[in-house]
Formats: sequence, structure tokens, C-alpha cells
Amino acid sequence: MRAALRAAWRIGTGAALRGHAGRPLSQAAGDGGGAEGGGGSGSREAVERLVREHPVVVFMKGSPAQPLCGFSNAVVQILRLHGVEDYRAHDVLQDPDLRQGIKNYSNWPTIPQVYLNGEFVGGCDILLQMHQNGDLVEELKKLGIRSALLDAEKDQEKK
Repeated sequence: MRAALRAAWRIGTGAALRGHAGRPLSQAAGDGGGAEGGGGSGSREAVERLVREHPVVVFMKGSPAQPLCGFSNAVVQILRLHGVEDYRAHDVLQDPDLRQGIKNYSNWPTIPQVYLNGEFVGGCDILLQMHQNGDLVEELKKLGIRSALLDAEKDQEKK
């Protein structure tokens, strides 16, 4: 389901994401600024380490305590609703190389980006849809995380 959503999104925006000579905008702006190679914070290897460092990883603008954009705030709130407090958050505004590197890594042009168990899930819109249709509860369960919404449902049933 997630792959289908990502594919549909890419098809719908593919033409808009093309820059000079048909390259993605992330590459059209310059030579990548070190995000493609080397050992910098935006290198593929560095991003791979960050993505795999914890079962839940979020690349966002700001921090969970102080999100600096509405989409990052929405991701934090969705995770909070599910009782997910133990996750790694990386503020891409503090590191331009990481900001570009994560976009290159995922081939996804926007921030925030959410990773579950090293797998790219999507941005705010995808996480919101997963929350609404119950997929997020199931994905968290695969990570050994029990959604707080399941406990809230039990409490409602008792009343």
C-alpha cells in the first residue's frame, strides 16, 4: 500500500520535479555539495547509518520539542498520539548537507521524512494516511511498539 502511494505521488509530480536537462531538482541545483560521496553528513553512507540507528527515525525541521514547520509538527503529533516517544529525530535545518543527502537517499523531495526499521515510509501526508486507516498501528506492532490508541480504544469500550 505504501509503495503504491509513493508511486502514485511520484507519477503525479514527476514532471514538476525535473530541472535542468531532465535531472531531479535535487541534482539540478548543483553538483550535490558532497551529498553523493565522501564521508560527510549528507553522504549515502552517513544517511544510511542514521536511518538504521533506531527503529523509528524522523528527519524534520526543528526538534520534537520545537518543530519549525507545520508538517514536522504534524508528524510529531501523530507519533505522540500513538505513544511513540522513543525515536531519533534529526533537524535538517542544522545541517544543509544532511537535508540534501536525505532527499537524495529517499528520492523524496520534501521534509519531514519518516523511517520505520530502516525503511522509508514517507512524509507527513503518508504518515497521516497510515494513521487514519490503521496501517500505522500495524507497522508499529511489527517494531514491537504497541500503539497507545489501542489502549484508548479499550478504555472507551469499558465505558
